[in-house]
Amino acid sequence: MKTRLFAMMFLEFFIWGAWLPLIFGYLPALKFSADQPPALIADLFQFPILRDLAHLFSEQALILNAFPIASIIGMFFSNQFADRNFSAERFLAFSHLVGGLSMVGLAFTTSFWPFFLLMAVHCLLYVPTISITNSIAFANMRDAQKEFGIVRLGGTIGWICAAWPFTFILVDWAKVKAANPVGFVSWLGTVLGSGLSGPELQSATRWTYVVAGVASLLLAAYSLTLPHTPPKAAAPGSGPETQAWRQALSLLKHPFVLVLWIVAFIDSFVHNCYFNWTGTFLTTPDVGIQGNWVMPVMSIGQIAEILTMLILGATLKALGWRTTMIVGVLGHAFRFAVYAYMPNQSLIILVQIVHGICYAFFFATVYIFVDEYFPKDVRTSAQGLFNVMILGLGALAANSLCPWLMQSVYTKDGVTDFRGLFLVPMAASIVAALALALLFHPPKKSAGASGPVVTGH
Repeated sequence: MKTRLFAMMFLEFFIWGAWLPLIFGYLPALKFSADQPPALIADLFQFPILRDLAHLFSEQALILNAFPIASIIGMFFSNQFADRNFSAERFLAFSHLVGGLSMVGLAFTTSFWPFFLLMAVHCLLYVPTISITNSIAFANMRDAQKEFGIVRLGGTIGWICAAWPFTFILVDWAKVKAANPVGFVSWLGTVLGSGLSGPELQSATRWTYVVAGVASLLLAAYSLTLPHTPPKAAAPGSGPETQAWRQALSLLKHPFVLVLWIVAFIDSFVHNCYFNWTGTFLTTPDVGIQGNWVMPVMSIGQIAEILTMLILGATLKALGWRTTMIVGVLGHAFRFAVYAYMPNQSLIILVQIVHGICYAFFFATVYIFVDEYFPKDVRTSAQGLFNVMILGLGALAANSLCPWLMQSVYTKDGVTDFRGLFLVPMAASIVAALALALLFHPPKKSAGASGPVVTGH
């Protein structure tokens, strides 16, 4: 059973890892605007009061924000509709069938509205499956505390593995043919060293959607072989979810919770700046990463995440909540400082390790903190409250601002000022770390206490 659930998680996150890293460079290749809304809604932004907000609703921003908007909707949909009305494995199969077809369609779509609608369909169906796969796993494990970590590791490995096929897909085959290598070893070396670049790389990025779509269709078929996981019965009484969410929101009256919630927004913004800009930055002449190696280089962060998670428990005991989170947040500042001031290929590759440290030491720590400090009856909703910032609003802010900052504010005459660009998330990370250091003071738990420290009443 663990092997079957591991395979489910592997495919679930393989899909996301296949298309996300390179989409930020692909949208400009399709001539989608970074500062102008699409034609059907552009007239709304002719009014003076809305004119300065046009870039927030640009073509690129709308496409990139399909996922965070779906994340916000999905947090309610998956908990209050999907898992109340459908067996989990059938919902998973349906979502990945339709979502997979949508993803394949994206590979052959170059017009804005069809591209946006296909992306919206995929995201709206994919996001709920993240929690649905968790539900299937928990329902079919004997000892969730011991087994879930191993099962969920399949997702991280799936994300990593999604990067590596592209070392053979995003290849300049004309260059390989011209080199005429003799023998397999020589041929392999030539292929791995002949990655696409520039417009050719951007055009070939459409194959990431084909790979993601095929993986989604495979998971749709595989879902029907998973154990039957029936719908959850609604809790007695009216509106239990609404009441839990009200209690979760009331936790923001505690200053340390509010500070952490705001810092989660900032850190999510910075985290998504990394995804928005890194793929393009790696292929610049200063760094010089071959196009077919961009995704494998970025996957180093996920490898580091696995290793960091192994020491997270010991780190929390040694440093405590606040210092661990500060280290995670400042990791972003360090990475962007290296990007800005030391764009050396070897250093840029090495600093990808920091991405995994940032994720584990902040985001994973936040989830553990919520589980430790918050009342059991609102714990799920409290996790959702932070997910609104981490997967929703922070990503919305980054995806709305990053294309405009990179392509309009920091690019002049076709030349991008990457140093100035990277100083934006670097400064934001430092502000977030200072906020944690000065304002985040959770109450200490008394010796032997096992219950929550704060309440929502």
